[in-house]
Amino acid sequence: MYNLLIIILIGSSLLILHTYVFYPLFMILIYRNSNHNQLLFYSDDELPSIAILIAAHNEEKVIEKKILSVFNTNYPSSKLKVFIGSDASTDRTDQIISNLTNKYSNIEFIKFKGRVGKISIINHLQSLCDEPVLILSDANVIFKQNTIFELVKYFKDSNVGLVSANIIKESSNNDGISYQEKKYLNFENKIKASESYAFNFIMGAEGGCYAIRNNLFSKVPSNFIVDDFFITMQVLERKNYALLNNLAVCIEDVTTDISSEYRRKVRISSGNFQNLFFFKHLLFDFSSICFAFWSHKVLRWLTPFFIFICLFSSVFLIPYHKFFIWISCIQLLFLLFPLFNYFFKFNNVFLKFIAHFYLMNFALFEGFIRFIKGIKSSIWEPINRNV
Repeated sequence: MYNLLIIILIGSSLLILHTYVFYPLFMILIYRNSNHNQLLFYSDDELPSIAILIAAHNEEKVIEKKILSVFNTNYPSSKLKVFIGSDASTDRTDQIISNLTNKYSNIEFIKFKGRVGKISIINHLQSLCDEPVLILSDANVIFKQNTIFELVKYFKDSNVGLVSANIIKESSNNDGISYQEKKYLNFENKIKASESYAFNFIMGAEGGCYAIRNNLFSKVPSNFIVDDFFITMQVLERKNYALLNNLAVCIEDVTTDISSEYRRKVRISSGNFQNLFFFKHLLFDFSSICFAFWSHKVLRWLTPFFIFICLFSSVFLIPYHKFFIWISCIQLLFLLFPLFNYFFKFNNVFLKFIAHFYLMNFALFEGFIRFIKGIKSSIWEPINRNV
């Protein structure tokens, strides 16, 4: 029994280290200076027509800035159309969009009288589009001048099915959870960039902004929550490339409110498990997709279970050696770090990241419970915007 418990403890620890340390560092260090070799559109080429799809609910703080950022890009306006679906907004969102339609004739505005959720809106907007390339983007993701062109230029290569933007996370300060979120999400971008260079695919486009060929868009089940991962994996299953372009920069605000961010993570986590079970056939495909799926996503989604397994195996090892009392106590202490950080506001960066790590995994575990109970709707509420 002692040997078995040691194997379980070490094995669970190594799986956590693989998904959070070994795999990211290996990918970033080996593929950090690589380049894509696909055919590219250039600015003087005949560029494809595109449609930008935006689902919005109560986004009065950001929606005008978002729309203006689209039309201030250097992509030819004659090749550009914007489809916006308002999910029964109750603030000034609809009024702001309506005012902008008077200025820009290539905005198509659809009001939904009752809440239907982002998935249903995006599915409906896509059905209205004839453009060969779609850009799906959140209302709070602000484009830079070159964003659209940098997303579209890879589509000259017929193998490319999807291109994800490089979304830079910003906040007005480092209060609450914003500092940890910015560092973590920017680290995620580096991992995805290395995957893009290494495999010609990423493990899930960043949902805030990505481009996809219209004919590769897959209708997302209406009760699904994480649509970006679902759509990306469908592109990969059709043997097309899904890339990340670091030059396709756009900006997204990061909330400082811990409770709002926690609720968002719980929601996303429940959607992660939807995708895990939908794409379970890829878990034993023995391909580069299988390797990256396990390393970057599946093991990360299972980390809360590995944390509990490590703790329980340490507790069961106490009768064999007093050393495991300390191991168990340290793990219990770490589990309480999110609570300590909430009340005492850690200033130490290392302690902040420990608290953030465990908070994310509590959210993952709660998301799993919600998934088990059954998810019937993808309707969402936007988090507090720091603008």
